[in-house]
Amino acid sequence: MKIIGYLVHAAASRQQLKDLFFIFLGILSYSIGYTAFILPEKVVMGGVSGLSALIFYAVGIPAGVSILVLNVTMLLIALKALTRQFIVRTIIGVGMMSVLVGAFQPFFEAYPIITPGDDKFMHVLIGGAMGGAGLGLVFAHNGSTGGTDIIIALLNKYFRMSFGRAMQFIDCSIIASSYLLFHSVETIVYGVAFTLVASYVCDYIINGTRQTVQFLIISKEYKKIADTINHKVNRGVTLIEGRGWYSQKEVDILVVLTRKYESQDVFNYVKRIDPNAMISQTYCHGVFGEGFDKIK
Repeated sequence: MKIIGYLVHAAASRQQLKDLFFIFLGILSYSIGYTAFILPEKVVMGGVSGLSALIFYAVGIPAGVSILVLNVTMLLIALKALTRQFIVRTIIGVGMMSVLVGAFQPFFEAYPIITPGDDKFMHVLIGGAMGGAGLGLVFAHNGSTGGTDIIIALLNKYFRMSFGRAMQFIDCSIIASSYLLFHSVETIVYGVAFTLVASYVCDYIINGTRQTVQFLIISKEYKKIADTINHKVNRGVTLIEGRGWYSQKEVDILVVLTRKYESQDVFNYVKRIDPNAMISQTYCHGVFGEGFDKIK
């Protein structure tokens, strides 16, 4: 029993180290996109990063300092309403982000990689893509960057406001407030563009690797098809006995779950065995269990 306990503990430790590595990688990507492409262009996005950018543009306080102070303040206010796990994950994420943003901001001010105003829209797209990819890695590995997540947790608990609605309300308020400083609708448009790009890329990173394909295959050659998929694609096949309502004849239906990149192999093998087979293909956001993702 002690050996089993040790192995379980070792596996958990390896998983935690792996998660920490990818959380760091994600925050690194976000920090570079934020400091190298967004701050020089004076764009305000949603969340604490956007509020920190606004404070930097207004009074010159470095964004890394604002990110740390704002997050710590919100954590102290919401301490009783948050779970211990959320607090620990937030402290780790906020600590990494504050250090990296604090280090990169003066570096990219001294050694800029873009010329502000040269191609502002492209810079916003690059910053949004890097930010979204970074957040996707963080969330996919059970990390947290704090920020408005803390406020949302409070709103959800005390006012029963949905997560999506609370996030939209806060982000829109922060982006719109940039008008008070710059008196420019264009700045608001760029802030919205950043948020949309970052959200899309973040969702793609989280769900893209999990995206799976479900096949329903009806064919008289179902045995050959099932054996081929088993041995060539290395995926399980489930046989369901059915009845065609129009013909009132018995039919055998194969159910197959594969990764997205394996789906073309399934098509090719089925076409080779039975060109007249009927195939239904649907996309799943995720399949969890043996051979696929672990339930977290």
